Amino acid sequence: MTATADAEAAANELTPLADYLGSVLRRLRALPPLDLDLTQAHGNVLAEDVVAPHAFPAFDQAAVDGYAARWEDISGGGRGPSYVPAPSGTRGGRTIRLNVVGDLGAASWRPVRLTPGSCFSVAAGAPLPVAADVVVPVEWTDQGMAAVEIFRTPKRGYGVRRAGEELPAGALLARAGTYVSPALVAVFAATGIGHVVVRPSPRVVIVATGDELVDVGRGSQPGQVVDANSHALTAAAAEVGALAYRVGICDDDPEGLRGLLEDQTLRADLIITTGGTGTGPGDMVRRILSRREGGRAGPVAFTDVALYPGTALGFGTVGAEEVPVVCLPGDPGAALIGFEVLARPAIQLLAGAEPVFRPSVRAHLLETVSSPTGLREFRPAHVAERRGGGYTVQPLSGGPFTLSGLAEANGLLVLGERVTTAAAGSTVDVLLLDRRR
Repeated sequence: MTATADAEAAANELTPLADYLGSVLRRLRALPPLDLDLTQAHGNVLAEDVVAPHAFPAFDQAAVDGYAARWEDISGGGRGPSYVPAPSGTRGGRTIRLNVVGDLGAASWRPVRLTPGSCFSVAAGAPLPVAADVVVPVEWTDQGMAAVEIFRTPKRGYGVRRAGEELPAGALLARAGTYVSPALVAVFAATGIGHVVVRPSPRVVIVATGDELVDVGRGSQPGQVVDANSHALTAAAAEVGALAYRVGICDDDPEGLRGLLEDQTLRADLIITTGGTGTGPGDMVRRILSRREGGRAGPVAFTDVALYPGTALGFGTVGAEEVPVVCLPGDPGAALIGFEVLARPAIQLLAGAEPVFRPSVRAHLLETVSSPTGLREFRPAHVAERRGGGYTVQPLSGGPFTLSGLAEANGLLVLGERVTTAAAGSTVDVLLLDRRR
């Protein structure tokens, strides 16, 4: 058997990534909803549709500072205004003069009515007088106090916001699964909503395992590896909206690992471990969590998935509360890719967010790349929009294992299991990373 045939045979024994993801996500359920005060709801996901209890604006109001008037008075259709010569430098041969009968601010509440030939000085947000259907901006007038001269005539309805013009009562403001953004908080508040029902942000605990690990702040020595993974995964979990807790390094001690995981179930909705998922002599996480006891399978099942980098992934539950556990590889690049394809969707599902996967686009490939047989590869890349529409994608040097490439990437080039070579100029799938730059 040739080397190529050996590779294909090995790949055929791997579980397709889509099948594996489906089997994992079907076992998860969104967290129970909470009724939260509006100021605490930001960053969470709505658990139910939200409908406006009141209209916005709640009453007819001025949209600009100026003079609220009847349009027929300033357009020449009424009998009330007086016409006077226009000042030099203004447009038109005459101006319109109206009597100013009062001032209205945003805090005014008594109803008032316009009579022919009169107007009110109004501030933006002030309630409109009855019969007013236009607001003349201050800069189009002489800014008079007892009487005002108007140099330009706006269209009917200018400067006016009618009740319910933007959002009528009963309007659907947001659907379940929507992220509560600052702007959405403003919409809720403006329509009279003081609290909403949301899914809580998942509490995610991150544990790095391995006797070789040392904490940050030093360089690696032979037999030592600086723990980059737990820090990176904690940041990744926080970026997706989780309440992320890093508990540090756990040695390859069976009782220590079991005890640590049991303790963390008290404050976790999801536990992520990194390291020890393979089948080598030092891969203790797989040995400990998959060990059969009393004729029953271990709490975590480890699966060799058709994924590159990092084929070995684990999923199961621990503790009496059956807290979900995701086990990722120890290589930093493989751990971050594993987080993107498995842990991130799990967090999104627990949070009730829709969709659970990152957005993807089809892009024009700028460089020919090769990919391992039978594996779905996720490679760091830079995505750019083309002037004429569409996208281009440039693979970053070093492939998926390089941390520098992942740090620079704003997308992940996806090469399917049957792709061994993707030629420059071909169209490929790219996951978009919503990183702020």
